[in-house]
Amino acid sequence: MLYSFIYHLSSTVAALPGNTTKSSSSSSSYVPTPTPASTLPPSTVAQITPTPTSAPGGLYKNGLYTGSVADAHWGYIQVKVIVTNGKIADVQFLQYPNDRNRSVEINQYADPQLTSEAIQVQSANVDIVSGATDSSDAFIQSLTTALTQAKA
Repeated sequence: MLYSFIYHLSSTVAALPGNTTKSSSSSSSYVPTPTPASTLPPSTVAQITPTPTSAPGGLYKNGLYTGSVADAHWGYIQVKVIVTNGKIADVQFLQYPNDRNRSVEINQYADPQLTSEAIQVQSANVDIVSGATDSSDAFIQSLTTALTQAKA
């Protein structure tokens, strides 16, 4: 029954306004041919002017701001934020879990990702790094307290 319904609808053709040409295939359906923009009157051709996008400026006061120490389950994380020209220029780890090989391994791949994303989004609203949930949460907590101090 479903096949019959689909098969029946497959021969339905929608007619669209504009120029159309007959398809070269053996079916009797029409294929619409778009009108080139160069043949349209100037008022109907959209003019697109690229506009530069810029990150919001002046969100924070210039300076160095140290976040609180946050528990990452297997150790502690604390960050320092460097703000230049009202924007996060860098985030540095003052503390991170490093007493176990696995903790060192996790932070070696998670810390650069977290730092990079914080600089990119200019806030503590970063994604959790897969496999480093506790470190990510502690990073966000410490960064949030640092940025609260830096608010303009």
